[in-house]
Amino acid sequence: MATITLTPEQELQAQALATRIRQAVDSDLLQLARLLVSKPEHETFGQTEFEVRDIVHHLGATAVQTHLGQKKTATAAAASSARTAAKARSSRTGARARR
Repeated sequence: MATITLTPEQELQAQALATRIRQAVDSDLLQLARLLVSKPEHETFGQTEFEVRDIVHHLGATAVQTHLGQKKTATAAAASSARTAAKARSSRTGARARR
C-alpha cells in the first residue's frame, strides 16, 4: 500500500478521524473477529468470505459517513421554501407537423 504524504495539519485531522472511525466501527470489528474465530479453518473460504466482505463493506461505509459527518458542507438545514418550477413545456409548438 502506498504511503500518503500529508501536511502536519492533515496528519492531525487523519489521527482524529481514525479515532472517531475506530469508535464507530468497534462493534463491526468485534462481529468480524467473532465470525472468524467461530469458523474452523476449512470453512474460512466460501460463504465465510461473503460474510466477511459484507462486514468490511459496512466498515467502509461507516468510515465514509463518519468522515462526511464532520464536513462543514454536511447540512441539516430545512428544505427551501421556494416554489418548485412549473412543469416543463413540450418542445413541440402545439401545431401538428404536416405530413
